[in-house]
Amino acid sequence: MPMTKAELESLVGHRFPGGTYTIERWESYLLTDCTGRDQLDGDLVHPIALFHVPILGAGTSIGELFELAQVEGAGSVGLDGYDWEYFVPLRAGVEYRFEGGVVAAERHDQDGHRPHDTFVFSIDVIAPDGSPAARITNYWRLHR
Repeated sequence: MPMTKAELESLVGHRFPGGTYTIERWESYLLTDCTGRDQLDGDLVHPIALFHVPILGAGTSIGELFELAQVEGAGSVGLDGYDWEYFVPLRAGVEYRFEGGVVAAERHDQDGHRPHDTFVFSIDVIAPDGSPAARITNYWRLHR
């Protein structure tokens, strides 16, 4: 049984455990290689890392996010978009701290459109000196 509107809305404010993560040079190399692009100079990390590193660093997983949002399978969730904000370049070998949680969850039952829910989470990437390094915000569409 799908969650109620009240249950969905109660997800706003849910915090992930948080934690730290270091993007290793080999990991950055492989991620860049997957894009078919030239390797970046020195210890710069390819932006593609923001697809998975913040989720891991925040102490959660795609599976746990699916469970939290009561997603019934990969076919019942879509990516409505994502915002990646870089405040400084990310570097391999640096231990970043990650904090975040659910920032929006709404039910949509519009006439003429397939009923769906939105589920939005945001994760801050924090540099070792405590300053913001990046922020990701993912917008999911949950088909009910």
